Amino acid sequence: MHALIVLAHPEPHSFNAQLKDTAVETFKAQGHTVEVSDLYAEDFQPAEGPRHFARRARPERFGAQTEQRHAHDTGTTAADVAAEIAKLERADFVLFQYPIWWFGMPAMLKGWIDRVFTFGGVYTAKQRYENGKFLGKRAMLSVTAGAPEPSYSYNGRSGELALLLWPMHKSLVYVGFQVLPPFLSAGIQDGIKYDRPVDERHRIDAYKKGLAERLGRLDALAPLPFNMLADFDDTGRLKPGAPGYSPFIRAEP
Repeated sequence: MHALIVLAHPEPHSFNAQLKDTAVETFKAQGHTVEVSDLYAEDFQPAEGPRHFARRARPERFGAQTEQRHAHDTGTTAADVAAEIAKLERADFVLFQYPIWWFGMPAMLKGWIDRVFTFGGVYTAKQRYENGKFLGKRAMLSVTAGAPEPSYSYNGRSGELALLLWPMHKSLVYVGFQVLPPFLSAGIQDGIKYDRPVDERHRIDAYKKGLAERLGRLDALAPLPFNMLADFDDTGRLKPGAPGYSPFIRAEP
């Protein structure tokens, strides 16, 4: 297997970076090949906009989809974006390692999605969901969070983890990935502390071990269920009788 790790954290000595190292070591020990996209270290530019398109389809008015499709069709996709797409094409498995900031992903990672999941290069109207470009590939999120783990349960004050991660999971499913259950490392905090230093160290070590164990048994994990295009009618709503897998897309009562 060839794995790609996409790391989105600005501190090279952060716990997120340590988990990235744990993943690299785990994959190599299994005989897999692995490469890393360290977005902050690479100074990836996350803000999509006109400056990334040397040859514009419509110079008078910027539209991201129009310019992304034109760049793909004319072979002028920005070099940094083309490099990231090539990494995704090489990978059999993609691990996204990042902190939950303000109940979502860092702006760096959101911008990476905005720029790398290009119209034309990664998806089209006909190439998405069950017909997606990355069909047959798997992806998984490994996230850190500041609050204690119980607060990310269905009745927790931080919000249910599955709902907080749904937009990212949905984006991956949209381009064809099978998405495996996420791995949460909670209570990772520079400021507010929830336990004694010795307990925190033990918990951090346990998270590293837990991630390594999870990555060592990927084939035993069932992908998260998501609705595919075939589940929706021409108006974009679930067909009668189709299942609903999330509060974001609910089946008829």
